[in-house]
Amino acid sequence: MRKHLADFVAEDQDALVFTGAAGAVLRRSNFQRTCNWQAPVATVGLPGFHFHDLRHTGNTLASRTGAGLADLVAQMDHASTRAVLIYLHTAQERDQHIADGLSLQIKKSQDRARSGHGKRKKWEQRIRPQPEHMS
Repeated sequence: MRKHLADFVAEDQDALVFTGAAGAVLRRSNFQRTCNWQAPVATVGLPGFHFHDLRHTGNTLASRTGAGLADLVAQMDHASTRAVLIYLHTAQERDQHIADGLSLQIKKSQDRARSGHGKRKKWEQRIRPQPEHMS
């Protein structure tokens, strides 16, 4: 990436990172042809992977950070929350994972409570004499 930036991207802070042949903005209509997207994607073992899948992946990961709906709307540059809700389904999956983990912790605590919270068993007290100050 550093090499690409050094070789092809102007120093200007607003410079485009990827451009078409004439240095213009890449458009959906000329992207596939200009970049030959399908060949390198197939080479790395992801045939059928679309450029827009990168946006979906980034937005999905952002939704898993715990960011709120307004944060995600701003990050994704969507005018409505409807599109952003697509990405929040993964947050709901994470919520289920957290709920399952909490349930497991509760069950372990209940099991521990039923077994005496680790108190010495009567037979252990007979085997190990108590110090005099604790009697």
